[in-house]
Amino acid sequence: MDPSKIGIYVNPSEGKIVRITSPYWIPEEPDWVLVTNNPNATLVAARDMIKEKGLIADPSEVVWTRLPLKE
Repeated sequence: MDPSKIGIYVNPSEGKIVRITSPYWIPEEPDWVLVTNNPNATLVAARDMIKEKGLIADPSEVVWTRLPLKE
């Protein structure tokens, strides 16, 4: 697995973030945007990074989601 794919991703249209620590499921662009390569970042830190990058108008509404089930 490419270590640069590990981290926290946001789906700006849904206001959800997900933590990726394994190759089970890698979010795909353009729906998902890598926020940080630090998978241990807190929700508050992730929201700050989302705000800095201008990915969502109101990052305070961003919530964690779970990985989708593989078919």
